[in-house]
Amino acid sequence: MSHLTPVAVGGNPSRTPSCWTKDEDKDADTPYTNNTPDTRSEVANEKHEQTRGRIVGGKYNTSENAAPPPPDHSDHGPLKEVDIDMPLTLTEHVHMNGQDYIVLSFAEGDKENPFNWNPWYKRGITTILNLMTLFIGLATTAYSSGINSMCAEFGVSTELGQVGLFTFNIACALAPMILAPFCELIGRKIVYAGAYLCFTLLFIGLALGKDITTIVILRLFLGLFGCVGTILVGGTFDDMYEPRDRGRPMAMFSFVAIFGTVAAPIYAGFIDQSIGWRWIEGIQGLSNIPLLLAVFLFFPETRGGVALHKRAKALRAATGDERYVAADDINTPGLQSMLKASSVKALHMLATEPVVFAFGLWIAFCWAIVFLFLSVIPITFTEKRGWSEGVAGLPYISLCVGTFLGWAANHIQMRKYENLTSDPNRKVMPESRLYGAMFGAIFLPIGLFIYSFTQYAYLHWIGPVIGLAPIAFGIYFVFESTYSYTADCYGTSASSAIAGQGLMRNLLGAITPLFASQFFHNVGSQYAGLILALFGTALSAIPFVMFAYGHILRKRSKLAREF
Repeated sequence: MSHLTPVAVGGNPSRTPSCWTKDEDKDADTPYTNNTPDTRSEVANEKHEQTRGRIVGGKYNTSENAAPPPPDHSDHGPLKEVDIDMPLTLTEHVHMNGQDYIVLSFAEGDKENPFNWNPWYKRGITTILNLMTLFIGLATTAYSSGINSMCAEFGVSTELGQVGLFTFNIACALAPMILAPFCELIGRKIVYAGAYLCFTLLFIGLALGKDITTIVILRLFLGLFGCVGTILVGGTFDDMYEPRDRGRPMAMFSFVAIFGTVAAPIYAGFIDQSIGWRWIEGIQGLSNIPLLLAVFLFFPETRGGVALHKRAKALRAATGDERYVAADDINTPGLQSMLKASSVKALHMLATEPVVFAFGLWIAFCWAIVFLFLSVIPITFTEKRGWSEGVAGLPYISLCVGTFLGWAANHIQMRKYENLTSDPNRKVMPESRLYGAMFGAIFLPIGLFIYSFTQYAYLHWIGPVIGLAPIAFGIYFVFESTYSYTADCYGTSASSAIAGQGLMRNLLGAITPLFASQFFHNVGSQYAGLILALFGTALSAIPFVMFAYGHILRKRSKLAREF
C-alpha cells in the first residue's frame, strides 16, 4: 500500500458560508437612536438579512420550483430571477481582501450537491475508486514475482531488479508531497482520468522493455501516476459523504488497498512460470482497460465547488456582475501555501507531534513487513521446501484471508463507535477509535512469532501459512486506526499529518526490498522473523498508550488544541 495516502482535503459546499470577514467599517455609519445591546443586535440582524438572498432562473423557475422554499431557506433573503437556467441557489454578500463578492452555495436538496446524490450512485463511484486502488495495489507487488526471470534474461543481478520496487515506492513516498496541491486546484476527474491513462499505458513499455534501466525508470513513473490515482480517495469520500457516513467507505478502501498488494503473487508466479515475466506486465495493463473506460465515461466530478463555480461563471456572463463567485474561488489557499502545507507542515508535524510520529512509525513497520515478506515467503517455501514458483505464491492466500477477516472484524469497532456517538450523555474522544486497534493489532506480533518458529523445513507447511493470516489481520487494524485516529486528533491539519506518516511509511517500504533477501539469509530466517516479532510486540503497545495518555498529548499540542 505504498500508494495508500488518502488525503481528505476540502469542505462541504452545501453549507452556507458563516464565517466570512465582513466590511465592519460600514457599521460606523449606521445611525442609532438607542445604542443598547438589544438595538445593536436588531440592526446587525437586519444588515445580515440584507447580505443574504436566493437566485433562480430558466426552466427551474416554474410554478413548482418557484413554490415557497424549505423552512430553513425562508429567512435567507429575497428571491432574484435570472434569464438563464439556474437551480435555486443561495447567495451571500461578503467583503474579503478589500473586494465585494456574492458567494454561491447549494440550497437544501440540490441534486448537483454531491452530498445529495443517490446512495447507490455514490456506491458506484466508490466501487470505481476501490477497483482503481485494487489494480494499483496489484501492480505494486506483481512485479516482484518476475524479478528472477527478468534479471536472468537481462544478465543482471537480482538486487538490481529489486530496484524496480524501490523506484515505485520512492515515487509514492515523495510525489504526493508535491502533487496533492495541484490535484486540489484542477478538480478530481481530470486528475483521476489523466493519471490512470498514463498508468495503464506504462505497462506497454514494461512488457516490451529491452534492458533493466528502462524497466526501473518506467517503474518510477508507474509509482508516480499510481499514487496520484489513490491519494485523492480520502478527499473524494469527503466530497460525497458526511463524516458519520465516511467510516465504511474508508474501511473498504483500506481493505482493497492491502488486499491488492498481498494478492498479486498468488497469480503472478504462475504467469511467470508459464508464459514469462513480460506477460505479468502485459496482463496487468490489459486488465486496466475496462476500468479506464469506466473512469472516462462514468466517473463524475465530485467536488461540489466545481458545480458552484460553473453557476457563478454563468451568472457573471448573464448579468455582467463580476461579484458572483463560488466559495472555493476566493477561499482556496494559493499554490505556495498548499505546497507548504503538504510538505513543510507534514515534515514538521512528523518531527514534533508524538501522535503523528508514533503512528507513522507503526504503520511504516507494517508496510516494511509487507515488502519483506515478498522475499521471505519464497525463502520459506521455494528454497526450504522445494515448491515451484507458482505454488510458492499460494501462501499469499492466507494474507488475503487475514485481510478480509480484519475488515470484517472492524465492523465491530465501527458499531461501537456509532453507539458511543449516539449516546447524548457521552463526549466521544478520538481515543474511542482505538478499541479495534487494541484488540486487532496484537495479532501482528502473534503471527510473526508463529511464522518465525515454523519455517524449518522439517515442519509441516501449514504452520507458516497459518501464521500469515494474523499478520495481515493485525496490519489491517494498524492502517485503519492510524488514519481514523489521526484525522480525529488534528481535524483540518490531518491531511498534513497523514502525508507525513505516508512519507515515513513509503520510504521504509521503498528501502526494505533492497536488503530483504540478505537480511533473512545472513541472519537466518527464523531469527530475522524473531527480531521482527519483538519489534512488532513493542509497537503494539502504541494504541494502549494512546488510549490512556492520548488526551494529555493532545492538550500539549497546539494543532490538536486548535481543533
